[in-house]
Amino acid sequence: MTNTKAVGQVKAAPKKRRKIASLDRKKARAGWIFVLPFVVGFVLIYLPIVLDSITLSFNWMSTVQGGGYELTFVGFDNYKAALFEDPNYVKTLVSGLKNLAFDIPAIIIFSLFMAILLNQKMAGRAAFRAIFFIPVILSTGLMEGIEAQNIIGDYMDSAEGIDDGSGTSAASEIVSAMDIEKLFANMKVGTELVEYVVGMINNIYDIVNRSGVQMLIFLTGLQSISPAIYESCSIDGATAWETFWKITLPMISPMILVNAVYTIIDSFTTDSNIVMGFISQAQSATHGRELSTAMAWMYFLIVILILAIVAGIMSAFVFYQKKD
Repeated sequence: MTNTKAVGQVKAAPKKRRKIASLDRKKARAGWIFVLPFVVGFVLIYLPIVLDSITLSFNWMSTVQGGGYELTFVGFDNYKAALFEDPNYVKTLVSGLKNLAFDIPAIIIFSLFMAILLNQKMAGRAAFRAIFFIPVILSTGLMEGIEAQNIIGDYMDSAEGIDDGSGTSAASEIVSAMDIEKLFANMKVGTELVEYVVGMINNIYDIVNRSGVQMLIFLTGLQSISPAIYESCSIDGATAWETFWKITLPMISPMILVNAVYTIIDSFTTDSNIVMGFISQAQSATHGRELSTAMAWMYFLIVILILAIVAGIMSAFVFYQKKD
């Protein structure tokens, strides 16, 4: 009897357990469904254009009688011409990187500052949020074309401004370096900081115009912080300054990383970027289309490198709250 039972137990087929997808897997599948249109469009439309652009940067293109074109492989000649033969590309590239190195921190700091103010309980808070986001909406239409042509700046330069005795108009500048030097007269502040502050104040229009999206992202991060955390800090006697550095800043550090990446990409690809404008103008030269393509790919690699460096450095300081 014992052997018979043992044989029956061995021959019995194990019951198949039904695999139940976890909630995370279901969310991942739903995410791929939403991303699928972009993936299909990228593979079918955008990717062939990217490959053609890479091919063009290593060739010279000549038209063929009867229509069409012919490519002649030249290796890295286009890249060498952009770096060593064109006297303005490297200068424009360095100048553009220098300007963006100052603009990007200013945009992030300003958007964070305004997000903290707009997150406070006050009358008309929704109206103030809409006002600061209006430039983002306007910059997608007619205002973007006006700003790209610098019509407003030209008008301000040509208009009659404050007479400072030099015979030139000062309407386009809010403050001068002399004003900031007087303000910092009793402080040990270097001239570089003075020039940076002057540039940021005079460039406040552009900073506000490019801070709308970052402001909303910071607002979302601030509103996701539980009020109970602030209540416990208040009970323990923490000041507002200590609460900001110990609670608010670490909790929104992922948003700072997101905004840094977004601001870098937006600043490097906007029409007002001097490097992008120089690359577009380079198409009018001999073999300019191939030369500008090589310039664009070098610029793209520099942007990717900067993004990797910024993301790598900031990731070490980002705090992710565990929700287990």
